[in-house]
Amino acid sequence: MRLLVVEDEEDLVVALRVGLVRGGYAVDVAPDVDTATEKLAVNDYDLVLLDLNLPDGDGFQICRAIRATPGGPRILMLTARDRLADRVRGLDEGADDYLVKPFALPELLARIRALLRREDGGTAVVEVGELRLDTARFEAHRGARRLPLTPKEFAVLHYLMTRPGRVVPAEELLEHVWDEHADPFTNTVRVTVGSLRRKVTGEEEPLIETVIRQGYRLKETP
Repeated sequence: MRLLVVEDEEDLVVALRVGLVRGGYAVDVAPDVDTATEKLAVNDYDLVLLDLNLPDGDGFQICRAIRATPGGPRILMLTARDRLADRVRGLDEGADDYLVKPFALPELLARIRALLRREDGGTAVVEVGELRLDTARFEAHRGARRLPLTPKEFAVLHYLMTRPGRVVPAEELLEHVWDEHADPFTNTVRVTVGSLRRKVTGEEEPLIETVIRQGYRLKETP
């Protein structure tokens, strides 16, 4: 899952990036309204972490712009504005959740998982045939066998499992699982999928297929 952090406090940005990347997310950062607007126009994000006090404007205008576009990302407001009126306004403007600074990283990660679960039918566990993915515990299994996945492999498998039977182009995986610093001309997607395929397969039937010149597909197994 790819997230956009709209925040101008450098120390907080560093801490958020470290915590979110360790949680398996791809993270882009925008320090102001203009940069956030540009990145939202060219990238497809799953969730936006949005501060309200920005150097060139108010986070509410970003929230309104996102909500004006159908199918936009989830919005989690992260702000020092703790008045009831601010929380009510934030939710009324279109935020999906509102968290007041200072906050604990585990709570933030839990709120992010809760918001993103809405795309998975509201459950932390995704199952496709023998595969079982628990996004809350960061665990993946094929039958009784636990899969020792890296955060990127976990994220790729999650993306494929939410689209079983569909061919997913490498460019789409790069867009959703890697951040803006990923080089589109490298073989990073191919290498990660190859490693993931070996771990998922083990001594059993392969479940991840390469569709030549199109992308990758997770088999829909009974």
